Parts: sequence; structure tokens; C-alpha cells
Amino acid sequence: MAEPLTRVEFTHLAKVLYPGAGITKLQVVKYFIRMAPRILPFLRERPIVLTRYPDGAGAKGFYEKDAPMGTPGWVETYDHWSETAARVVHFIVCNNLDTLFWIANLDALEIHMILAPTRAPGNPDLLFIDLDPEPPATTADAARIALLIRDRLASQGVRIFVKTSGKRGFHMVVPLVPGLTYGEVRGFVHAMGRELAREDAIVASEAPGPSNPGKVFVDYGQNSHGRTMVAPYSLRATPAATVSAPVTWEEMEKGINPGDLHIQSVPGREDPWEGILRHPQGLPGGGKEE
Repeated sequence: MAEPLTRVEFTHLAKVLYPGAGITKLQVVKYFIRMAPRILPFLRERPIVLTRYPDGAGAKGFYEKDAPMGTPGWVETYDHWSETAARVVHFIVCNNLDTLFWIANLDALEIHMILAPTRAPGNPDLLFIDLDPEPPATTADAARIALLIRDRLASQGVRIFVKTSGKRGFHMVVPLVPGLTYGEVRGFVHAMGRELAREDAIVASEAPGPSNPGKVFVDYGQNSHGRTMVAPYSLRATPAATVSAPVTWEEMEKGINPGDLHIQSVPGREDPWEGILRHPQGLPGGGKEE
């Protein structure tokens, strides 16, 4: 008898998880299967957090840090003391295809990743800038600020990469050399955000959200212990099943609609982030502790 292709027993594959787009769980599982080579490099040896939608994206989901009851023994976990929760959190670590498929079977439409690997929980290996346009600021406004950040860092010898958030904004990432602290990375991003806010009236470097209508918030606080970034190529729980998709700077310059990057369109695209983790970078001045 042939060996099964996976240890996962998929369930309820006909269930509709995106009612607005008529997308079933089977289509979600197939998306994860096809995109696994692009997703897994970012998840390996890294704690992750899931947002699960057992009743579909049109219903309320829930954020799950701990490995759920009934987690198979072959799923790797990482135990970490949480000061905020005052307890040990048993994070899932997705190091292989079976675990990724198991996550899909949990109706986990969104996969969020910690910015530091399990081997060095205090030392992020990714710098993360979340550009969030607060209405009436637009996606185009956020794209313009992303291009400013790209050029500023390029002048300092740093290459930064960009992806859609899967909603209205953009996520910018720099793979980092080992040894930098969260405080150093956060301080570097915060200082740059303050400089941009002085130079461009649309930028906010401090309070996000409704307190800054019409602004693009350069969110530096995500570079902190326990904070997460939605993983590259993760689905989002939006009506159109959008994806947090890596894009090219040429696309950003021409103008891009994040809504065009969804479960059906993304698999056929080239991968602008291929191999980026093999080229970690330092920060100018080594980063400044905040």
C-alpha cells in the first residue's frame, strides 16, 4: 500500500470559508499546497500565531497563540513565558508541509509570525514597518511613503522589500544579521518615522488610527517582543480572499491595487521575495537602542 501524501486528515472540505467569493475550504487547502514553497521559509523555526475562522471569513474569528487541544504529537511547539499573560505560551512552529496542511485544516486563514526565531527570541531577524493609511489617506498615499522609505534606506546601503498587507496598507521588511535587539530595531524605525513626519505632512510616527485621520502611520512598535507580522503569502479574512503578497518596486511605482492580489491571482505570479532570507543585512550604525 502506498504511503499517504500527508499525515493530515482533512475535514469539511466543501465548507464555504469565503462566502462573498464562494471559496471553499478545499480551495484554501489547495492554495496552501501550491504556495508552501514560498510560505515555509518564513515560518521555519519561528513561533506563529493563527487567526481561525471556523464559520468562515464572514463570521467572527479568533486569535490563537497556544497550540489547540488535540494538536498532533508531530506538530512542533515552542514554549515561551509571556510576561503579559503571566503564563507559558505553547506556540506552534511550522517546520514542514504536514504542519502547514494541518494549519489549513484548522480554518486558519491568517498566519502571523513572530519577528525573532526560536533560537534567539530576543533578537529579531526581520525589521518590520507597517504602513497603515488612515482615511481619508489612501493606499496610493501609503505607496508613496513606501517609496520614500525605500530611497532613504537605499542611500544608507539597506535594501528593503515590500508586500501588501492584504488590506489597505503595505508591509516593509529587511532581513537582519544576527545579534540586533528589538530595542535597536525599533529605535531605528522610530527615528526614521520621526524624520519622515517632519518632512512630509501626511506621515504620522506616533499615535495611529482615528487620532490621526488622513495620515499614513509608520508603525515602529511592531518591532517588539511578542508582536507579529502577517506572514508573506498568508491569506486574509477579507470578502475577496486577498493575500498579503510580496510585490515589486516597479509595481509600487506604477500603482498597485492590493485587492487584485487574492487567492486566485497570486499563485501565478513571480516571487519578488525569492531568496531574501539568504541575504541578511545590518543597520546603519548598528541600530540605536530605544
